[in-house]
Amino acid sequence: MPNYNAPVEDMLFLYDKLRDNKNYKEIDRYKEVTTDLVKDILEEAAKINQNLILPLAKAGDENPAVLENGVVRTPPGYKEAYKKFIEDGWTSLSCDPKYGGQGMPRTVSAFFDEMLSSSSLAFKLYSELTLGAYNCIHHHATDEIKNKYLPKMVEGKWSGTMCLTEPVCGTDLGLLKTKAIEQKDGTYKLTGQKMFITSGDHDLTENIIHLVIARASDSPSGTKGISLFLVPKFLVKEDGTVGSRNGITTGSIETKMGIKGSATCVLNFDDATGYMIGPKNKGLSQMFTMMNLERIVVGIQGLGLSEIAYQNSLSYAKERKQGKSNKNTSQNGSADFIIEHADIRKSLLSMKSIIEGERALCFWLSQQTEVSLYHSDPKIKQDASDMVSLMTPVVKSLFSDMGMEITSEAMQIYGGYGYTKDQGIEQLYRDNRITPIYEGTNSIQAIDLVFRKIVNKNGDIIEKYINMMNSDLNKNNENLKPFIKQLKIYIEKLNNFSIWMKEKIKSSKDDANAASNDYLKVLGYVAVGHSWLKVLEVCYDDYSNNKDFYEDKIQTANFYFNRVLPRVESHFLSASTGSKYIMDFKFN
Repeated sequence: MPNYNAPVEDMLFLYDKLRDNKNYKEIDRYKEVTTDLVKDILEEAAKINQNLILPLAKAGDENPAVLENGVVRTPPGYKEAYKKFIEDGWTSLSCDPKYGGQGMPRTVSAFFDEMLSSSSLAFKLYSELTLGAYNCIHHHATDEIKNKYLPKMVEGKWSGTMCLTEPVCGTDLGLLKTKAIEQKDGTYKLTGQKMFITSGDHDLTENIIHLVIARASDSPSGTKGISLFLVPKFLVKEDGTVGSRNGITTGSIETKMGIKGSATCVLNFDDATGYMIGPKNKGLSQMFTMMNLERIVVGIQGLGLSEIAYQNSLSYAKERKQGKSNKNTSQNGSADFIIEHADIRKSLLSMKSIIEGERALCFWLSQQTEVSLYHSDPKIKQDASDMVSLMTPVVKSLFSDMGMEITSEAMQIYGGYGYTKDQGIEQLYRDNRITPIYEGTNSIQAIDLVFRKIVNKNGDIIEKYINMMNSDLNKNNENLKPFIKQLKIYIEKLNNFSIWMKEKIKSSKDDANAASNDYLKVLGYVAVGHSWLKVLEVCYDDYSNNKDFYEDKIQTANFYFNRVLPRVESHFLSASTGSKYIMDFKFN
């Protein structure tokens, strides 16, 4: 089983030193969230993840969730761990105090999300979808619905899901077949089948609150006729207690490559009672409240799995002897630890520089998210919302793709041992493989970024982002000059790519489509580089107060700027060759 030590020091560094968003600091609701409080929270979070949740990863992989006589049973240890998990209040961390939450900002809860992803992604998914459903209900439901359902969800006694996909439709939700027929009392009866429903059924909570998209009988076809419904597994009585079983059954559990402890279900709705959330035929936009949050969280999953893969690779490289490095002066022919070999060191530094840069970018995005939700100035809120919208597909895709690269590199460092189940490294690779797929595949994220996010009704968002990065290049610290010089080059390449892309959107959508993944990665690598620059500024300004920590950061950033950031060049060059030779190819 892999070991894990939550990177609390790095997280606290970001929280204490990188809360540089003036607008974020103006949000009154977080004035009392101090560094000392965050330190206490993260240290407790580290304990429960390292001691209680980490062992569940192996247990869930070896003893997956099963469906027995219509009942889904979670792996050994899950029930006991979940009970402790909710007793300690971890499901309520970022929720509204009005419904029993602790009201912590995403700048804190995102760190906890990462820890959970590192420890056991399968276990995490049982509470993760609950928070997504909570956010959707919190934003769009009536006060009556909120008061009835949210307190138990915040407490963790009830869980939540998101039911979109059907056998006839994946991302193209306009094709859905699930029907909703209105009843005289204002409720609806839903009939249809949903599949790939994460945590669709289980034995951890006394009720499951499904958010289901369906088409009312009098609604138009396509995405314009989709409405959102709250459909509980058990109907809830007027006094808030659980009543009779609703018309929902579990057809099967998917047999998966990874995250085996998570029950991914086929759910059958047979005249199930549901309650419409928000206006009729506006369900898709409401569901995106949940989906967009989930997309960021999926990126954090990739980051969390990358972190534990890196930690164990580093530990193994310090213990495994093989071959002789150029520094070897042994007279008796003894081998060196593999960490002495240049190629291994390169792999480890690549992992480390990407992980720490991603974490810094995620922290910046968390601040923007809070501003977009809670700042008092509508213009500032909208600007922050545009930044969140721009970076959501980037974080989802880049972090999950890098998770595949990093977990693969970890297996390579372990060699043959990495390919076996004994070390647990191959499980990290398998568990992460879903992250580039679910919540919209990474190709869909890239297309969404290019065709909907870089320019929208509020203007040229990518130009605003590039201008913001360029404004941060005006630093007087001489130590930063080499990094600024490099970053400036790649920001200019991003700008040129953006101009090319905007032209192709108008003149050749195939060219733009074929270049979308490359464009997303270019934006992602540059955004991580910009985040590293913010980290470096703190390191040099505060160097004497924590020399060892800051020197480690500086050398890690140096690797990123010299070895990772230049990937921008190849993505731009290949993408700008167009698509004619792709679209004209004749497949046999």
